[in-house]
Amino acid sequence: MSRQLALLWGAVAAVLVAASPWASFVGDALWECTFKNWTGIPCPTCGTARAALALARFDVLAALSRYPLPTIAWIFLIGGGVYVGVMALFGRTPPAIPGRLPVWGRAAVVAAVFANWMYSIATGV
Repeated sequence: MSRQLALLWGAVAAVLVAASPWASFVGDALWECTFKNWTGIPCPTCGTARAALALARFDVLAALSRYPLPTIAWIFLIGGGVYVGVMALFGRTPPAIPGRLPVWGRAAVVAAVFANWMYSIATGV
């Protein structure tokens, strides 16, 4: 990973963390999921914004219980950004990002997204 990309990722993570006190104001402005309005079932990404808002309130358990996969993704986005951003600031080389997942890795990602979608449908997110 290049130093510039690591700094950009770190900056995005820092802005997200810095903006978290204002997350409650954003929550009221979120619109309903169009897919859910049309079909009556949540889309595969339903809950991503609400998971981010719950994390902004530091309510990790609520975010994980209602939106598990998006919550984990947000934690990796912010945690990874802070990690590589700090490394880049101190002149250390951030770890390389693997080019392409093997077939089993891609299958695991698809299975995780599908399982999360079924969880969202079952819980009525």
